[in-house]
Amino acid sequence: MGLNRYAGMPVIALLSVLACSSGNGAAAHPTPPPGAGAAGIGDADFPLDGNGGYDVSHYNLAIGYTPATRHLDGVATIDARAAQWLSRFNLDLSGLKVRAVSVDGAAATFARRGDELTVSPAKPLAQGAAFKVKVSYSGQPQPLKDATNLGTYGFIPTADGAFVACEPNGAKTWFPANDHPADKATFDFQITVPKGLTALANGELTGKPTTSDGRTTFRWREGHPMTTYLATATLGDFELRQGRTPGGIPNVTAVDPAYRGSLDSLYKDSSRITDHWVKIFGPYPFSSTGGVIDNFAAGYALENQTKPLYGGFHPDDGIIAHELAHQWFGDSVSIKRWKDLWLNEGFATYAEWLWWDHTGKATTEATFRRNLARPAGDRIWSYPPGEARPRNLFNESVYTRGGMTLHALRKEIGDRTFFRLLKTWTEQHRYGNATTPEFIALAQQLSGKDLRSLFDVWLFQPRKPAWPT
Repeated sequence: MGLNRYAGMPVIALLSVLACSSGNGAAAHPTPPPGAGAAGIGDADFPLDGNGGYDVSHYNLAIGYTPATRHLDGVATIDARAAQWLSRFNLDLSGLKVRAVSVDGAAATFARRGDELTVSPAKPLAQGAAFKVKVSYSGQPQPLKDATNLGTYGFIPTADGAFVACEPNGAKTWFPANDHPADKATFDFQITVPKGLTALANGELTGKPTTSDGRTTFRWREGHPMTTYLATATLGDFELRQGRTPGGIPNVTAVDPAYRGSLDSLYKDSSRITDHWVKIFGPYPFSSTGGVIDNFAAGYALENQTKPLYGGFHPDDGIIAHELAHQWFGDSVSIKRWKDLWLNEGFATYAEWLWWDHTGKATTEATFRRNLARPAGDRIWSYPPGEARPRNLFNESVYTRGGMTLHALRKEIGDRTFFRLLKTWTEQHRYGNATTPEFIALAQQLSGKDLRSLFDVWLFQPRKPAWPT
């Protein structure tokens, strides 16, 4: 995700990309009674995000949206497997009225409390059993607002449609979900909008849009596992360009007419950057690349899987490089807990620096040194990036000091081992989840060095590292 943060960097109008994380936060949710899935997935910093007792494998989302009334009708069909004996379980859903719920075709009882939808199947589910939940719901989606972190996020109504950027926990504003990155799933989207508008979602179209009675339906499929916060249904008036990168990867880019002057540059930059990252990070993990610029002044970008979303600005190649690096770091290799956010944002920030080096704007060493020159009282030194805090997820330290950690590691283990480490990391955890201790262990294994002190001073100490000038 991205904000205006790094004044003076060598890229014009640089918008640094942010994602979402957690650190020292609220206490864990009480243990549920036997047979009940927990109301949280187990992330102590976000105790009610996600849910326990089951794993989702697939979401099939059929939604209709009318911008004039801001009304959404939805049917979510969720394929999951019980991780325990379940007499009831929760889904995350914010606002919206639930009309009916069924489990394996049988009507289920349900209750609402805050953002928790509690479902009680007609018959309990055995541990290991596959099951299908169908939720019918409707209403006016209400985005979430958090001034200390991101601002406004989730399903955000716009004049001509909706801007949908959900990190960290905004998926629940438009569909019922196990809304935490620890539970990834594949997605199908069926989005119906007034004729003349375009609906954009993750993955690729499964066929041509169909129009009936003045409304058009778009069907998209993301066949690779995805966290819920990366799901999007951004819709409105868009101009599209489609093709392939020189390396052969399908490229789908779209811009609001207010940004039509950026369509070609977004398409070309997304193509060349994706192909370059393939050389640095390993095979592209998904079936298409691209990006979307919407005319909504979000003040950030988000690395929605296959289609990064830029909120109300012309992105330069630095921020595009950041968002596309996230396709490997954050999207394919996802975090298990929000406090490890630097694994997303530090890596994508360092990718920006690598891109500047590649294009001759500034060397990675020069960028590292410029940040190292910041005085000991600078805010990035008091915030350890290895433990992102729930009330301040998008702190600059997670980005800048996270990126500096990688450069310090590169200097310690050498280029050959460092870049082998990046490719090994993305290969070993492809489509899965990972943690900071796992990255440290892999770095030590490949380098044959004890790196605990290096990672400690860069990631976990609330002070400026003592580093040679």
